[in-house]
Amino acid sequence: MERNIVLRKGKIEDAVELQKLFIETISTVCAADYNSLQIEAWIANRKDKKLWQETLQNEFVLVAQQQNEIVGFATLKQGSYLNLFYVHRNYQRQGIAKQLLANIEEEVRRLKEKTITADVSKTAKAFFEQAGFSLLQEQTVTRKGVDLTNYKMMKLL
Repeated sequence: MERNIVLRKGKIEDAVELQKLFIETISTVCAADYNSLQIEAWIANRKDKKLWQETLQNEFVLVAQQQNEIVGFATLKQGSYLNLFYVHRNYQRQGIAKQLLANIEEEVRRLKEKTITADVSKTAKAFFEQAGFSLLQEQTVTRKGVDLTNYKMMKLL
């Protein structure tokens, strides 16, 4: 069910709201797949507002908005790497992630890239598999001394 979702390019002014959505989504949606120590380590470096401003300046940022609320976002780094991809906890399973991904893939094609890659959480793995991504490898990433499992995935376009 898509409810008047508008996709637009991210702006510097979105930084605080994107940061809040990122932290809340990981803290709630990913809690079934990661423990509290892992979640805290995952969100720790993204508590830096400057990092969000740099992301908005240096990456292709796509925002999903309903009325005045940001309900999801995706960022594309270096033309073919899906860096950040999150949908607000109250807007899961409504087609927003599919819309974001379709538009990100369109941008990758526009840039004449042939593949899109991502490091995907346990929580998001099934979504990416359904979207045509292939699993390249399971990875262990260490953040703040805490190990997290994620998956390097790729899709041919």
